[in-house]
Amino acid sequence: MEQRIGTETEEGDGMDGARPAVAAIDDMSFYANPAWSAAFISAIARLAALPESDLPSSSRHARYVDAMIARSFAEPNGARFLPRAPEEYAPSPGDLICADRSYEPLVHWSERLADRGRPRPMHCDVVVSTARGTIDAIGGNVRGLVARRRFPSDQTGRVLQAPSGRPQFMLILADRANLPSTP
Repeated sequence: MEQRIGTETEEGDGMDGARPAVAAIDDMSFYANPAWSAAFISAIARLAALPESDLPSSSRHARYVDAMIARSFAEPNGARFLPRAPEEYAPSPGDLICADRSYEPLVHWSERLADRGRPRPMHCDVVVSTARGTIDAIGGNVRGLVARRRFPSDQTGRVLQAPSGRPQFMLILADRANLPSTP
């Protein structure tokens, strides 16, 4: 999915091609805005030719997150995306990295199981590249823009959490293609 995202976001705004379609904003605090970002993720998934069964289109992140987690349990060998905790998994290009923006945020993705189907302000970005100490991700509705942001990572590539009071990453939806094969 990351190859298609890079193509779609680097082409410009469709007007004169002079203005890039991706803004570089590195501050995770921009997650605090109202969201149209789930629609962006859904649109990118369709452009990347991901079927609805792998990443369902939705206007809310919580809806497709719930569906993807449920599929990972119902079809553990067939689900395209598998839930991982940010403290246990280093994301790769094509993975989704998700934060909870609520006043009482979930700390771990498994807490969403008890909350399934209920609205929850969340935000997910698509990881497009990783390098030593950084994770670059693209998401929609970051100050009203589609933005590429850089998040810090530890020595193993796991995302470092934002300072206290800012939304914390609580879920990585790992693309099965990025996971090591299991015998």
